[in-house]
Amino acid sequence: MGISHSTVARVWAEHDLKPWQTETFKFSTDPELEAKVRDVVGLYLEPPAHAIVLCVDEKSQIQALERTRPVRPVAPGRVERRTHDYVRHGTTTLFAALEVATGQVTDACHPRHRHGEFLAFLKLVARVYPRRQLHVVLDNYATHKHERVQAWLGKHPRVRLHFTPTYASWLNLVEVFFAIIQRQALRRGDFASVQELVTAIGRFCDGWNQRCRPFAWSKDADQILATFNRQPTRRSTVRARYGRPGAPRGGEGPGKGAGCW
Repeated sequence: MGISHSTVARVWAEHDLKPWQTETFKFSTDPELEAKVRDVVGLYLEPPAHAIVLCVDEKSQIQALERTRPVRPVAPGRVERRTHDYVRHGTTTLFAALEVATGQVTDACHPRHRHGEFLAFLKLVARVYPRRQLHVVLDNYATHKHERVQAWLGKHPRVRLHFTPTYASWLNLVEVFFAIIQRQALRRGDFASVQELVTAIGRFCDGWNQRCRPFAWSKDADQILATFNRQPTRRSTVRARYGRPGAPRGGEGPGKGAGCW
C-alpha cells in the first residue's frame, strides 16, 4: 500500500497497539459468582480480626528434567545455552499455603495430588497455626471437597474453606507465588532426580520466607463484578480477561486489575 514499516510502527506506538501479543480469557458461569467474589475479596481487604487468611493450592506435575548436556552459562557476548532434549526423571506436586497478611508460605511436596495428600497438607497447615481461626481460600478441585476432607473439617471448625468461582483461579493469591517460583527456580532448572527437584523447591521456599512481603490486592468486589457485567460487543461476549498472576494494577479486566503487585 506504499506505507513504510516505520509509519506502521509509529501508529501502533501512538495508539498502544501490540498485535503481536495475544491473551486468553474464560468467562465464569458460576451461579454463585457474585457471592464468592465478595467473600474472597472481602477476606483480602477486610480480614477477620484475630484470624489467619491463607491461600492454598497445588502446583501439579512439576517435572524433574535433566538436560542431556551441561548447561553453558552466560558469558560476555554469549547467552545461556542448553540442549533442547532432556531426560525426564519424574514429577512432583507442590502444595502451598500463602499467608495473606505476611506473604509467608507453608509448603510440602507429594508425588500425587489426591484427597489424601490434600488432607495431609491441611493438617500440616493446622499444626503450623495452632489455636487460630483459619480462613482458607482455594479453588473447586474435586479433592478439596472430598467426603474425608469434609469429615475432618467437621471435627476442626476453626478451619473454614472459601471457594473461588469456577474458572477464576486468578482470585487465589497463591497463584502469584506459583508464577514467581516457576520463573525464578523451576523454568531454567536442571534436575537429575525428583529428590533434587524437591530440594530446590524447599530451598526456594525457605529463602522466600526470609525476605517475603505481603501482596497488595488492588480492586474491591464492586470493581471486579463491574467487569463481568459489561455489555457484550459485536465481536465478543463479556470479556473477563484473565491476565498473568501479578500483572500490574490498573489494567483491563479482573485478571490484570484485580491482581497483585
